[in-house]
Amino acid sequence: MIYVFKTSVKTKKDIKELASKLEHFIPNSRWNFDLEDCDKILRIDSQFEVRETTTKLLQDNGYKCEELPD
Repeated sequence: MIYVFKTSVKTKKDIKELASKLEHFIPNSRWNFDLEDCDKILRIDSQFEVRETTTKLLQDNGYKCEELPD
């Protein structure tokens, strides 16, 4: 399943800081950020439910994060 989140992540440096945490807390998934999009989209492709984990992870690290509706 693909999850799409609106975030406040702004730079590649931010992504680099989050990368190991995303890989640790959301294993066996593929993810990417689209910093060109006005909503700074985070897409996660995972076979597991990742909504709460992703939102909490980003918020705990000082970023806004909310899932976008389908």
